[in-house]
Amino acid sequence: MDLVMTKFYEYYTSLYSQEDEKFTEKYGRKIFLMYLKPIINGVGNFYVEDQSRNRLRSDIVVDYLGKQHVIECKIWHGNEYNRRGEDQLAEYLNAYHTEKGYLLSFNFNKEKNVGVKTIEHQGKTLLEVVV
Repeated sequence: MDLVMTKFYEYYTSLYSQEDEKFTEKYGRKIFLMYLKPIINGVGNFYVEDQSRNRLRSDIVVDYLGKQHVIECKIWHGNEYNRRGEDQLAEYLNAYHTEKGYLLSFNFNKEKNVGVKTIEHQGKTLLEVVV
């Protein structure tokens, strides 16, 4: 799943520009799911659990080759909001009895800091992807 997330970052940053931001903000998670589906097709499955009525975020659970991977999708609203997303993802990882999770953030700030990094948070390993 690390490779899938890293390759999505490369794919997304190579195709989308500031002119695409309005479209991407509305459909970012769908773009990720369209990217993900052919990769896991026939070997795994994914589940989407919308958690808010305003659809600002959704959680994705991927079953692939006998493992479950939890992905938290967010629209970037600053560092504090991101920390709450990390806390939330750590809670989900506890519920799924797994040690590693993924945070995918769509950042539309003009001075955004994009990239892929691994952090330790509440005893869990999180791969954070900011596009």
